[in-house]
Amino acid sequence: MNKNAQVIREAIEQPNDTHPWVLEHHSSIEPEHQTWHSKICAENWGAPIVITTMVQFLEALFSGGTKSVRRLHQLANSVLVFDEIQTLPINCTHLFCNALNFLVEQASSTALLCTATQPLLNQLDNIEKGQLTLTGELVSDINALFNDLKRVHIENCCKPSGWSLNEIATLAIEQFELTGSCLTIVNTKQWAQDLYLVCQNKIDTDALFHLSTNQCPAHRKVILATIRQRLENHQPVMCFSTQLIEAGVDIDFASVIRFLAGLDSIAQAAGRCNRNGIHETATVFVVNPDHENTKMLADIDKGKAITDRIMNEGFEDLLDPAAMARYFYYYFFQRSEDMDYPCKDSQKNTTSLLALLSNNKSHPCSLNDDRSKQRKLPRLEQSFMEAGNIFKAIDAPTQAVIVDYQSSNELSNDQLTAEEIIIALCSKDKVFDAELYFQALKQAQKYSVNVFPNVFEKLLKNQAIYETQSGSGIYCLHEQYYDDAFGLSTEVVNSSHFYGC
Repeated sequence: MNKNAQVIREAIEQPNDTHPWVLEHHSSIEPEHQTWHSKICAENWGAPIVITTMVQFLEALFSGGTKSVRRLHQLANSVLVFDEIQTLPINCTHLFCNALNFLVEQASSTALLCTATQPLLNQLDNIEKGQLTLTGELVSDINALFNDLKRVHIENCCKPSGWSLNEIATLAIEQFELTGSCLTIVNTKQWAQDLYLVCQNKIDTDALFHLSTNQCPAHRKVILATIRQRLENHQPVMCFSTQLIEAGVDIDFASVIRFLAGLDSIAQAAGRCNRNGIHETATVFVVNPDHENTKMLADIDKGKAITDRIMNEGFEDLLDPAAMARYFYYYFFQRSEDMDYPCKDSQKNTTSLLALLSNNKSHPCSLNDDRSKQRKLPRLEQSFMEAGNIFKAIDAPTQAVIVDYQSSNELSNDQLTAEEIIIALCSKDKVFDAELYFQALKQAQKYSVNVFPNVFEKLLKNQAIYETQSGSGIYCLHEQYYDDAFGLSTEVVNSSHFYGC
């Protein structure tokens, strides 16, 4: 996302522009419960070009409170481009389709869905709950385009017993030595770290890299820049990464190993192999590890099972559009009950968020049919406040933690270092500098790591994090808990001094 924003800025912005054309907004630093500081510094998407995330888009449409809805009007009379649309959260499918239909049909907006693996959002099972109204493809002959751009071969290497850690490491080293560059994409952070450690003493450490969301974006940016430079210089590269490298990362490896996952993920992984078409032959090896805990990762877990089914249906090429369409048909059919944002058992309401915002049959007035017939005027039976309180664009909410990562990249005059950001957010000056606080809040994203509740609780227990100000909801990590290779850790990983407010 940062790369896309920079490319657009370089194309259209001029030094003498009064205001910037491009606004980049993907902050997870904003606390769930706003303080008076963050209310003053709220981002309202007041720029001609806004680059944001699907999470922020969905929050603007469905989240409760006043913070996100301030951006809603900006979606009207706009051109909305959705990159990697296949990453749409499954539980938001019908909500997204209904909202986008409204924005196009009623708010005079235009929408473009971009991806190499187009989901069948216009062919959903429960049509009455809402599906996209598509006007057509920009590409007239998809099959011809597929054949013209074919650069890799997918090899199904899955076996009944699964692949052990050492077997996968051996395959990666073999491909690394054979081709000069090998990328292994895994489903969990633990596998990425374990494979890195196994190979650490077997190849040149200068050629070995690790990527995961335990590293802050600034850290990952430095690693990716180093990898790209080595690849351009034809220097050897071995990289172990989670799926973060699959979407929106322009990088080209000679060979790729992909853990079994959804077919859309495998196709995205293939996009990192022979991307520039400089190799005559290139292979993506699909392997199944002998032990992998993905039960809590429903999208990956269900995707693995359906991909395994597709592999056994006789498709000569797993990247063929027909194979991908079959995959999404099975995937959407199996998950049709998840698409209307069902409310969890722990919540008071046992219906779905889509129902709360539409017919809302659980509303007390809706249960009295006689009374409904007597009233001539329509009633607003939707439970907007309740739906807003329930809605979370990410089903498993994460907490952002700011790390004091010392980037080796040169910063422009308007960019703050991680240390300066932390100082600004911790400042307790009597006179509140709203401009500096707003700038620090925006730039903190590139130095933040999102952690799940169980990890956050462990960080709190180990006193690894501290709150910038009491009640701010913004947390920073003591630098002893940040590893140069793997990023954030719940245990002490280096002997550097503590910092704090």
